[in-house]
Amino acid sequence: DQPRSRGLGDVYKRQILTWHGLQGWLLLGPTANLLVETEFRTSSMTKRIRSKYRPRTGITTAFVAVMILAGCATDDPQYVERPVEELYNEAIDAVEVDQFNVAADLFLEVERQHPYSIWATKAQLMSAYSYYSDGQYDDAILASDRFIQLHPGNRDIAYAYYLKSLSYYAQITDVGRDQRNTEQALFSLDEILRRFPDSTYARDARLKLDLTRDHLAGKEIEVGRYYHERKNYLAAINRYKIVIEEYQTTTHVPEALHRLSEAYSALGIEPEARSSAAVLGHNFPGSEWYVDSYELVEGAENLDLDGDGLP
Repeated sequence: DQPRSRGLGDVYKRQILTWHGLQGWLLLGPTANLLVETEFRTSSMTKRIRSKYRPRTGITTAFVAVMILAGCATDDPQYVERPVEELYNEAIDAVEVDQFNVAADLFLEVERQHPYSIWATKAQLMSAYSYYSDGQYDDAILASDRFIQLHPGNRDIAYAYYLKSLSYYAQITDVGRDQRNTEQALFSLDEILRRFPDSTYARDARLKLDLTRDHLAGKEIEVGRYYHERKNYLAAINRYKIVIEEYQTTTHVPEALHRLSEAYSALGIEPEARSSAAVLGHNFPGSEWYVDSYELVEGAENLDLDGDGLP
């Protein structure tokens, strides 16, 4: 049986994958802030199954009615086997009206009742997508991991890794809170670039990886400031050095160099303070942090604004 095409509406479309010769698409949403959400639907997975199945009447109808009445007499739901096309199509209908929680349960039921169907494999990944779309990120991660473990050679394995990284990325919190999910997002995004450097997802993963690194650098600056304000300069210096050494390409490096110069000056270690200010001036001569650092170690009258080594 071949699936029947379903419309996807007016969306931005980019071809990303093929399932059993069927074309798929990535829907890209707005990227307004750090927690950018990339929505995903595929025409192959959002196609209904064309079925020869026709519901029977008579004995079958009576049997179903008896099962429903029997189910009403107990608190536990009764198991009723349904054709794969009926379950999968109903799940797709739920996806199309954004009832993702319902869709996830139906996709899981496809796999449970028809584990050897090709649609069961698709349903596994669609359940992960449904959890992600419903904001159930932990369940999306578990479902993605399960797909990765069961189908490591699947042609759509890259998307499973990508969906897993998105689920961690969506849980990034502000720098004042625990950054465990940010670290997991960093690892997952980096894994996409290592495993699938030429995939469609690599570009978006690289962008999100840079933002994630910047976020982690911001966390180190935040902790460094905490120690700095309490005059625990050695602890603050260690945090600033982490930013400079491990997050060199982030936007927090100029501040880290300036704070490093401040901390060394507070400890009376002037050569190190001057060295940090010099590095800041050489790499970021127009930065406001450079102005503050140079005034700190040399005085305003000797300020070198253009970084040419002359006042």
